Amino acid sequence: MSRLDLVIFGATGFTGKHAVMECARIAKKKAGLTWGIAGRSQSKLNAILEEATKKTGEDLSSIPVLIADVGDEESLLAMCQRAKVLVNCCGPYRLYGEPVVAAAVRAKTHYVDVSGEPQFIETMQLRYDGPAREAGVYVISACGFDSIPNDLGVVFLEQNFEGTLNSVESYISTHVAEEQSALARRHGVVHRGTWESVVYGVTHRRELPALRKQLYPDRLPPFTHKLCKRSIHKKDGGWCVPFPGADSSIVYRSQRELHNHTNKRPVQFAVYFHFPNLLSLLAVFFVGFILVVFSMTKVTRNWLIDYPRLFSFGAVTDDVKEEVMDNTYFQMLLYGEGWEKGSDETKPPNKKMVAKVSGRNPGYGATVVALLHSALTLLHHTDHMPPPGGVLTTALAFRDTDLIQRLHHDGLKFEIIQK
Repeated sequence: MSRLDLVIFGATGFTGKHAVMECARIAKKKAGLTWGIAGRSQSKLNAILEEATKKTGEDLSSIPVLIADVGDEESLLAMCQRAKVLVNCCGPYRLYGEPVVAAAVRAKTHYVDVSGEPQFIETMQLRYDGPAREAGVYVISACGFDSIPNDLGVVFLEQNFEGTLNSVESYISTHVAEEQSALARRHGVVHRGTWESVVYGVTHRRELPALRKQLYPDRLPPFTHKLCKRSIHKKDGGWCVPFPGADSSIVYRSQRELHNHTNKRPVQFAVYFHFPNLLSLLAVFFVGFILVVFSMTKVTRNWLIDYPRLFSFGAVTDDVKEEVMDNTYFQMLLYGEGWEKGSDETKPPNKKMVAKVSGRNPGYGATVVALLHSALTLLHHTDHMPPPGGVLTTALAFRDTDLIQRLHHDGLKFEIIQK
């Protein structure tokens, strides 16, 4: 039986459902694209196709439906053997991701996901980079809001810098359109699946240094002009704090691998979240404090997972409205600093440039756009990716492809706004 181009696993979940909608939209434009959906429940998968048919106006009744369960290795292998590229939307990945990666490598199927969980991602690199290379397949995590905008944003800035880029500071900001703010307060802005991944990330955050030491036992050479990390600070009329997501980890791995393979000077990177006022900052600090304290024991951790609305003060729910998501906007301003071409790099940096990456619906709109375009790149452009395969970051995998340009023309914009 011939393989489908793409199979979306976890299609009945919140992110998976949006990936199905986006795939139907893309398939309408790409004649000949074959795709299917997979999960545990035949009835739920059929219901997703019916819902997508109504919302997109496309007849999806002929889309193949595959049954697979993370607890059944043979079902996962059979699913992966039907796909050229597996799109894994079944999280939290710490709990459910590894069997899917293992099946994909065993079936010689390329793999992408939207994990924002550094411990899972780096564990997969330790365990499956060698087997993936032997199989000639690519395993690429963090192909969503975590961490395409920042990881490829650094690549985009470096490609336009015309010199040596030394450091990048990224500032993330989001806002909900005013006409949807009341609805956002009533129904939340973040789905509980994302919250659950955050809870497990906070719980196991101390595992990362040991994993990093196994991946990179040798230290990088010292930088002549080191980027100093900031704590709380003011910028552009707002308050900024270090962003605790996966972006720093992903960009570090990208730059470390590029240095190891090409001896290129690694770009130093720091990422911050920009809040419009002090009250917003204090509210998020309080939620962060609750996450850290309550993640310490199994009982209180289960409270966080079972009652997300209570502990997030209404921000996390099962009932986030499409109108709110579609009217939530984000931007990342990446401030680059380095040297003009031919400059003496022992002296202070003499060149600056600012890039902006922006879009809407960061959690489920821009995320599935980036995810599916990453999958399509694996389908059509592996000749522009580093052979022979392996567990790679998005920057390492896609820096020489046209992914940035295609994302730019599909609503995830990459721009140079200041030279």
